[in-house]
Amino acid sequence: MKCPNCNHDNKDKAKICKKCGREMSLPPAWFPDAKWHLKTLGIIYVCVTAFYYTVTFLLKQLPKPYDIRKIPIEVTPWLRKGPKYLEEDQLTPPPESSPAPAASPMPSPPSPSHP
Repeated sequence: MKCPNCNHDNKDKAKICKKCGREMSLPPAWFPDAKWHLKTLGIIYVCVTAFYYTVTFLLKQLPKPYDIRKIPIEVTPWLRKGPKYLEEDQLTPPPESSPAPAASPMPSPPSPSHP
């Protein structure tokens, strides 16, 4: 390996030059400066902001949960326009369902007849 300072031939694994004593490792080809950092962080910020607004817009396109089914106003008074609570005489009890028919007993299986 040749020394970048004096062009003296050194061993490939040498860390310093035998002739001039300079370090043999090459400096990095590029150092990021403040301008590069600002540009990169600016691009990241714009991408994250665009992603946030895109996802927010797409989520607003979905139907709201209370638009999917009919929810009684007694359960969700905050969705009601006007007074938030119903008066005592406006409350309605749940509809009474007819009693289920009594289950008929299962017939017993026929017993096998042995001759």
